[in-house]
Amino acid sequence: MIGIAGPVFRPGDEGYDAERRGYNLALDHRPALVVGATGAADVAAAVRYAAEAGLGVAVQATGHGVSVPTDGQLVISTARMKGLRIDPAARTAWFEAGVRWHEVIAAAAEHGLAPLSGSNPEVGAVGYTLGGGIGLIGRRYGYAADHVRGLDLVTADGQLRAVDAEREPDLFWALRGGKDNFGVVTAMEIDLVPLTGLFGGGLYFPAESAAAALHGWAAWTRTVPEEMSSSIQLIRYPDLPVLPEPLRGRFVAHVRIAWCGERAEGERWVRPLRELGPTLIDSLRELPYQEVGSIHHEPPMPVAAYDRNTALRELDADAVDLLLELAGPAAGAPVILEVRHHGGAYARSPRVANAVGGRDAGYMLFSTFLLELAPLATVREVHAALHDKLAPWSTGGAFVNFLGIDDTAADLVRACYPAEDYRRLADLKAVYDPGNLFRVNYNIPPAGER
Repeated sequence: MIGIAGPVFRPGDEGYDAERRGYNLALDHRPALVVGATGAADVAAAVRYAAEAGLGVAVQATGHGVSVPTDGQLVISTARMKGLRIDPAARTAWFEAGVRWHEVIAAAAEHGLAPLSGSNPEVGAVGYTLGGGIGLIGRRYGYAADHVRGLDLVTADGQLRAVDAEREPDLFWALRGGKDNFGVVTAMEIDLVPLTGLFGGGLYFPAESAAAALHGWAAWTRTVPEEMSSSIQLIRYPDLPVLPEPLRGRFVAHVRIAWCGERAEGERWVRPLRELGPTLIDSLRELPYQEVGSIHHEPPMPVAAYDRNTALRELDADAVDLLLELAGPAAGAPVILEVRHHGGAYARSPRVANAVGGRDAGYMLFSTFLLELAPLATVREVHAALHDKLAPWSTGGAFVNFLGIDDTAADLVRACYPAEDYRRLADLKAVYDPGNLFRVNYNIPPAGER
């Protein structure tokens, strides 16, 4: 393709299948073109080509955030864009759109610094941050998007723009939370925090202690300081030799801990959790930030996953009982359930306002399941019932980074933002992408479009 230095893949080309697939295999995409961008110039040329050809544009770095099928459209793969540098004096990191969190973590650690990365260090840093970024130390520091200093962006006119609070302030507001609706971010600069490690890990409770663990954890979260981030997962592990022997084939309530303070104080805070009952595994320890991926130990290989999420105001005893009924050890349901504790810095407005929603949530309820283990229709029905029955505790919102393949309807995307913010996003979309070129995503249509 003229003006593009990187490879271009069409159906039938060698490498096409590998290039189009991402981490989440829930959708079998068949794009008309996949452009393997090597830099901002390739991205700009691909955007101009798509506009001329009438193709929608999708962006993929790692493919974790699968949304709608890209069939017949143009996919820009940013995986080859690996520029990364750390400024230890300014405590910042600059990276291109193909960089994954583990790369930023390793580079920052050399200077005693850390990014506000998420539970899975294999996720692309740019896409994660544009959707807000719910990380392992977020109750202390807020959303990752709250710490963005500037971005380089290719807009629908094929132009590369430098975007920050002084230059293009409206775009700067919209991009931090609005995902890929306003262009293709080719690079980003973020703040780093002075942090070398955490006291963290997991407490794995057996099925017979699941109710005590979930009730106990929910009550405990109402007492902890902002330095404590945590979540709990209810999961039935498969009987596979790659798993630790105590977990194989067992239902487990897994409490995840990330304490960014003195270890002794962290030990005092987790003592009530350890008193909830015997554990299959207690992996809590002082760990370097480079090992934070071990806290959630999410699957490293591509999977076909069905995801849903709901923002919850609170998690009282009645809500916990309902979760246990629907997804506990006796339910036998095709659900892997996670509840993440929010509040703290998540609830506060950032120094420079952005479009990230969910600041009124006390918790996030996330459900997932591997589609190779149950029919999609069954999984869809069970997960819909789960989230519908938790509606009395919901804020009415959701988190855009945790949307799944059934969450692309306009009303569901709209629920990720306060009403006033969504109207502003739609108005800005009409200014910067009136033709909705960037529509192969959790889409925010331009104001006035039906």
